[in-house]
Amino acid sequence: MAVACIKHFEGWHNMKTYVGYGHQVQKGERYSARTLTKQQGDLLLRLDLMRNLYLFRNYGKDALLLSVLAYNVGPYAILGTSKRPKSRLLRKIERGDRNIYNDYIAFCRWHGKPIPSIKFRRQVEYDLFFVR
Repeated sequence: MAVACIKHFEGWHNMKTYVGYGHQVQKGERYSARTLTKQQGDLLLRLDLMRNLYLFRNYGKDALLLSVLAYNVGPYAILGTSKRPKSRLLRKIERGDRNIYNDYIAFCRWHGKPIPSIKFRRQVEYDLFFVR
């Protein structure tokens, strides 16, 4: 049984393809939604999560929570870039402040507008993956 493929267009010449459970197909990867099984989709999901865990390995018990968030919003929305500062969530964790619920839930926007279904998803993720 094949896993669904999601295609997202960003401009005419810059097309990104997603397969499985949200894996973004990179250059050189040859995955097809028609031939991808559930087990292969699950493996891609786990590999992507492990890649994010490696990025956040220095954050201790918050590494899994940050990795799940990075899988959904992208790691550089949290880590920052030369043009974008670190997220408020990450700065709080680095200071040792673990009161991060509101900052975690704040990652519920799409094109600047808060989306209730994404907010609910963040609440569930927080409840599942936050280690007290």
